Amino acid sequence: MSITSPKDIIAKRVALEFEDGMLVNLGRGIPLLVPKYLPKDYLVWCESENGVIGVGPAPEKGKENPFLTDAANMPATILPGGCTFDSAKSFGIVRGGHLDYSVLGTFQVDQEGNIANWTVPGEAYTGMGGAMDLVAGAKKIIVATEHCDKNGLSKILKKCTFPLTGIKCVDIIVTELAFMVVTEAGLELREVAPGISVEEVIAKTDAELIIPESVSEMPI
Repeated sequence: MSITSPKDIIAKRVALEFEDGMLVNLGRGIPLLVPKYLPKDYLVWCESENGVIGVGPAPEKGKENPFLTDAANMPATILPGGCTFDSAKSFGIVRGGHLDYSVLGTFQVDQEGNIANWTVPGEAYTGMGGAMDLVAGAKKIIVATEHCDKNGLSKILKKCTFPLTGIKCVDIIVTELAFMVVTEAGLELREVAPGISVEEVIAKTDAELIIPESVSEMPI
């Protein structure tokens, strides 16, 4: 299947990070596209902070269950063996360190692994939801975001300028252009999307990137 949508490129690459039996939280936005790209030969349990383990792909039109939604309150499916539970148990799972990964969208992320994904100064938002718990509780954090904002400005920065959700907590950043890893030395470019050059990624990134001798093509 040819994938050209930026959001789908990101979701498919994120899905390749998971292993059989993992418990993975999916935040709002692009992360909720991940289930449709999970490999069929093993089972990844996707958790939604509103109280679901076993979140599957979005339902077909007309087959929505009004009592089953994802973290964005959109209709969801649940895999065989999945379960639902209350918010207290959901946040016990998050805060107890039981999540292998949490996949989050963002407004900004920087080369130190800081993330700002809950508010834009001057704009109205309802709150950060469970994001602050997730960045502290999950074993690893993946940021799934388009590389630039609606104004064409890089979302991958030297330093976040918006109010932070978490400090030095991000492990991996996946965009439609690149796969990057936060290391002790800084932000390292590991892969570029098909048809994208290293030079293009550098030009569209505010952060300082570490460029290894070999940068692979994203396996999507």
